[in-house]
Amino acid sequence: MDRRHFLKQSTLASSLFFVPNFVKAFENMSATGLGYKRLVIIQLAGGNDGLNTIIPFNNDVYYRNRPTIGIQKSDLIKATDELGFHSNLLPLKELYDQGYLTIINNVGYPNPNRSHFRSTDIWQTASSSNQYLQTGWIGRYLDNYGNKSYNAIEIDDSLSLALKGQNINGIATKNPRVLFRTSQDPYFKNVLKHYQDEHLSEHNLGYLYKTMIAAESSAKYIFEKHKTARNKQEYPNNAFANQLKTTSKLINSGIETKVFYSSLGGFDTHAGQLNQQSRLLKIYAEGINAFVSDLKQQGTFNDTLILTFSEFGRRVKQNAANGTDHGAANNVFIIGNQLKTPGFFNDLSSLSNLDDNGDLKYTVDFRSIYATILSSWLSIDDKSILNKSFSKLDFI
Repeated sequence: MDRRHFLKQSTLASSLFFVPNFVKAFENMSATGLGYKRLVIIQLAGGNDGLNTIIPFNNDVYYRNRPTIGIQKSDLIKATDELGFHSNLLPLKELYDQGYLTIINNVGYPNPNRSHFRSTDIWQTASSSNQYLQTGWIGRYLDNYGNKSYNAIEIDDSLSLALKGQNINGIATKNPRVLFRTSQDPYFKNVLKHYQDEHLSEHNLGYLYKTMIAAESSAKYIFEKHKTARNKQEYPNNAFANQLKTTSKLINSGIETKVFYSSLGGFDTHAGQLNQQSRLLKIYAEGINAFVSDLKQQGTFNDTLILTFSEFGRRVKQNAANGTDHGAANNVFIIGNQLKTPGFFNDLSSLSNLDDNGDLKYTVDFRSIYATILSSWLSIDDKSILNKSFSKLDFI
């Protein structure tokens, strides 16, 4: 089979480059060496406005800078004498009241980048702002520990940089049943018959063949595990909730996967922010509430940690279009049942002592959060993943 014929015939070629470059890894997993703790990562893509998410309602500077988009005291849910939740985050406030939520304020990094693409890369690779890495922090986790039965799944059609390693990548799938059916496609099977062809070296199609073999093996394992589980909680009818619904089924199936990755987009609110962000926060909070309830009913919440981040916050001062422009530091949510510091981990940075661009100054490096999760939750050497030592935070 020549290269042109292969690429023309197989509708699967372009979609399988994200599959890990290892064979039958899932079938060789050792349950005793894996442990039970899992990490669920959720990205609020587009740069969620943290100041209108967790609102400093007793701060006059906030209202002076946001005369038309500031959330009024009568329209929020008070948590402390200084800070309150957006009204559409009531389900999240309930988790807060139960001690299941830690809010870390002012999270960022030195010399912040305000490009969506670049800042997302920084968060996903755990790099410095002037450092360009080709592997993600979860991908490096897989490289170092994947040969010991670890793995990561992104509930999406394509794989984020966060889950790409040098030798091992995570798997991306929105629907394990569809992934399995795809792996059984006749063209797929026909292509695999040619794997031993002499002219298919590593320099042309050899790598693709290996990833397809891995896809077939992985797809079967994920599907077989997925179909054994059932959701015990009703979920909202939207794409984000469906991601969490699938994640819950996989976790409750006993699948030997350590990291799950999901995202909710649309947070780039340069204009008309109030309605757009309100809608998205409602989707996020209701989805999270259903997800946590499902895990609790099936006894898997204790061993699940949920990290929610956005690639940057928004500018303190609103713009002329009743929106906000790209900012820097932001809040991060940690949800779980084994939190050492539930509630607010730290105070909000000053709204009057801003950086040169009019943004909140960061006080917590996001890589300290990663380091804490890697060492205290996943019980591994965080320095081997982050390529540098970062201070640990006492939240888990």
